[in-house]
Amino acid sequence: MIITLKDGDVTIALRPDLAPKHVAQIKKLVRDHAYDNVAFHRVIDGFMAQTGDVKFGNMKKGFNAQAVGTGGSDLPDLPAEFSQTEHYKRGVVGMARSQDPNSANSQFFIMFAPAPPLDGQYTIVGNVVSGMELVDHIKKGDEADNGTVSDPDRMIKVRIAADK
Repeated sequence: MIITLKDGDVTIALRPDLAPKHVAQIKKLVRDHAYDNVAFHRVIDGFMAQTGDVKFGNMKKGFNAQAVGTGGSDLPDLPAEFSQTEHYKRGVVGMARSQDPNSANSQFFIMFAPAPPLDGQYTIVGNVVSGMELVDHIKKGDEADNGTVSDPDRMIKVRIAADK
């Protein structure tokens, strides 16, 4: 998966070996252009950058600053595919969810640093293989407001490399 940011492209190796249902859903959303122009609505320095709210996060149509982060897609939520062998470290891409372990849908996050408490609690869907320095430049949010970003950066375009 290639995410075009304001400063260039970030390439993520998806991991269907770890999370086949989650990766299939991400690919469908990418191919439907659902992730294009979606904000990085929650970005916490030293932790992670979260995006993927296709319902409320599209900065070209329907962006809702109050609701972003609460939405998903029209596709069903997914059952957890937690890995016991992989760990949350810099560059890992994981699926966001509510308190319900089976509630991941479209939102995902990219780790800035290791976070062992997430291991086995959130589904890992990939790893950044190039462009992590561009992820580091994503606008950070207000730590006092759980990382909420005002005037956020966005995923300009997202595509699957194999689809050329």
